[in-house]
Amino acid sequence: MRSKLVLAVLFIVSSLPAFSQVAPAVKISGFPLGVGAGISDYFLDYGTGRRMVGVSAWADYTLFHGLGVDVEGTSIFAARPSAISRMKQNTIKLNAIYRYHELFHLRPYVKGGGGLASIDFPSRNPLYTHDTFTVYDFGGGLEYRAWRTLYVRADYEYQTVVHYESSVKNLNPNGFTIGATFYLRGVHGHK
Repeated sequence: MRSKLVLAVLFIVSSLPAFSQVAPAVKISGFPLGVGAGISDYFLDYGTGRRMVGVSAWADYTLFHGLGVDVEGTSIFAARPSAISRMKQNTIKLNAIYRYHELFHLRPYVKGGGGLASIDFPSRNPLYTHDTFTVYDFGGGLEYRAWRTLYVRADYEYQTVVHYESSVKNLNPNGFTIGATFYLRGVHGHK
């Protein structure tokens, strides 16, 4: 009985190469890293109608099947409302990112994670106008393949700055970033 089972397993294993593909359908080359930058427009959650602009930069490393790691830094510093002349918000975040497969040159993605927020703010105490906080974020967006491995990116992000001004109050800045990402890894069809 055992020899028949061994013989059947060997027959199945030996027939597997008959079903294999001769040539790959696509060739993936390069390092699975993308780097990008963009212009950001954020609602500060520091009073009504308080919006500021700044810049963002990111690096995305793809691990497998659309899942990757995203490191992103954002500095919101320009177009400051006069009532909050000392306001500036900088964040550095590490996110998990998932990109869905591309369809009509569009590739949606979602991301989420956390990091640090460094905030300059107006204060009644002239000795306390800056602090660093834990920040959590989630968001997503679309990438449009403009040329080979260059993608235009539209991104939305919602942040939670933990324990801003007190142990119970959180700050929730959120906004949009428009930019571009250049991926060092290319996907080419088989010829």
